[in-house]
Amino acid sequence: MITVVVAFLVGVVTVRFLRVVSGEILASPALARRNHRDRVVPTAGGLFLILAVLVVEAGRAVLGAIGVGAESGLTEARSAVLFAVFGFGFLGLVDDLAAVGEDRGFRGHLRALTHGRVTTGLLKLVGGAAVAVVLVATPGFKSGRTLLVDAMLIALAANLGNLLDRAPGRTIKFALVAYVPIALVVGTAPIGVALAPVIGAAFGLLGDDLHERLMLGDTGANVIGAVLGLAVVLGSRDSVRLVVMLVLLGVNVAAELVSFSRVIDSVPPLRAFDRWGRARVTPSGPTGRPAPPAPTAAVRPTRRDGSRRARRA
Repeated sequence: MITVVVAFLVGVVTVRFLRVVSGEILASPALARRNHRDRVVPTAGGLFLILAVLVVEAGRAVLGAIGVGAESGLTEARSAVLFAVFGFGFLGLVDDLAAVGEDRGFRGHLRALTHGRVTTGLLKLVGGAAVAVVLVATPGFKSGRTLLVDAMLIALAANLGNLLDRAPGRTIKFALVAYVPIALVVGTAPIGVALAPVIGAAFGLLGDDLHERLMLGDTGANVIGAVLGLAVVLGSRDSVRLVVMLVLLGVNVAAELVSFSRVIDSVPPLRAFDRWGRARVTPSGPTGRPAPPAPTAAVRPTRRDGSRRARRA
C-alpha cells in the first residue's frame, strides 16, 4: 500500500502547489457565485483538481521515460482515469459557466426540453452518459447488460457528487469516506494507483472548500464522483457492480423527492460530520475576517443555495 499512499500524497502536494502559484485562476468575475450563505465565492475550483491530475500524470510519464518507477508509460487504468477527469470535468465546467434558469433535476431538464430548451444540465447528463459508455467500452467488448450497468454506475456516481455539493466540503468529505473501502478492495492494482492522486488532490482542496475560498462546482464534484465510480467498475466483480449501481440509482431518484441537506441535518452524526471544519460564522464574516461586499445583481446565484437553486443535476 506504500505506492498508493505515496500517490495520494503526491496529489495533495501537487494541488497545494498549484493553489500557491496560480491562485488567481478563479479570479474571473464570470466564476463569481453566491454560496449557501450568500457570500460571493469563485466556483469551478475543480479546475485545480484537473490540473493536478494532469501534472501528476505528466510527471509519471517523464519519470517512467528515464527509468524511474515500475511503469514506463500510461497504464490502461491511468488512461481511463485521465479520460474521466477531463470528460466529466469539461461537462461540469460548461454547466458552471453557462447554466441559466431555474431548471433542476431530471424532471426539470426534461420539462425544459418539452418547451424546446436544452439546458446545460441536460447536456451534462447526456454527455456524462456518453463519456461513461466510452470509458467502460474502452477495455474491450462487453455484453449489452454489462455495458449498461457499468456506464450507469459511473454516470450516477458523477451525478451524486453534484447532488452532495450543496454545502462547503460535503462532496469531498463523503468522497473520502467512500474512498476508504474502495482503496482497501483495489489495493495496489493499477486502478488503485491511478485513483489515489485524484482523491489526494480532492483532499488537498478540502480546506479551501470548507473555509469558502472556493467552491468545487460541477467541475470538481463531477470528477470526484466519476473516478470513484470508475474505480468500482475496474476493481470489482459483476455482482458487486450491479448492487452498487442499483444503490446509486435509488439515491439519485430519492434526491428528486427529498432534500439531502434536510436528511443530513435530521441525523445528529451526519450533521456533526457535515459541519465539521467549516468556517465559523461571526458578525464580521467567517473566521473573524471582514465580510465580503454584498453580492451585486451581476453575480449569478450558485446551485449550492439549497433554498433557491438546489444542485440536482
